[in-house]
Amino acid sequence: MSVRQRLVDVPTERMHLWLMLVLTFTTGINDAVGYLGLDKVFTGNMTGNVVVLGMAVVGGSGLPIVGPALALVGFMVGAALAGRLLRSGTRSWHGRTTAVFASVALLMLVLGTTLLLVGDDPSRPVGVTVTTTAALAMGLQAAAARLIAVKDVTTVVVTSTITGLAADLGSGKHDGAARRAVAVVAIIAGAASGAALLKWHLGAGLLLAGIVIALATWVGDLHDRARLATDDVPIRA
Repeated sequence: MSVRQRLVDVPTERMHLWLMLVLTFTTGINDAVGYLGLDKVFTGNMTGNVVVLGMAVVGGSGLPIVGPALALVGFMVGAALAGRLLRSGTRSWHGRTTAVFASVALLMLVLGTTLLLVGDDPSRPVGVTVTTTAALAMGLQAAAARLIAVKDVTTVVVTSTITGLAADLGSGKHDGAARRAVAVVAIIAGAASGAALLKWHLGAGLLLAGIVIALATWVGDLHDRARLATDDVPIRA
């Protein structure tokens, strides 16, 4: 059986679920690098940045203000750009969706390479630039994932996912529990991987994230095109 036929056989809903879970894993990597390696800045979890900013403005905590603030701005800019680009799409995954995810992968690879070149102790301006750009990339990803619309898997935050999981278990309902649990495990695994890679080099985690996002984008695009060809539907952005 050819790769194309194998992809056609995977239902779109299931394919999108697994791809978004993979992207959730990469968010854990990015946040670990940003928080542990680059001055306590979250690049995907904007709730974390808001909390850090709230504590930092009081003073005396030693927490950064500029980095989290710029990451918030970068994330919003990325989400706005993706929202504008994807607003005219006719399907959840189409050519422009692929372009957005590919851009995220490219940005991660560029940032990882930059850190490899400048070393494990980048200057503050370089560090802030990296976290702001990474946050912009996560904004792009989050907006595209919102269009894909896999329930409880936003790829950048799992608070609502944990809430849904606990509430359902408490009420005796189990629909979607496995999906939510895997999403939580994915971001934990990503954070653990990112923290482990920091022991080797600061840029390693971002490079891994870029490679994984690129692979997920490639698979998603192949699946979309294979399904369209089978259904004999014109490929449109």
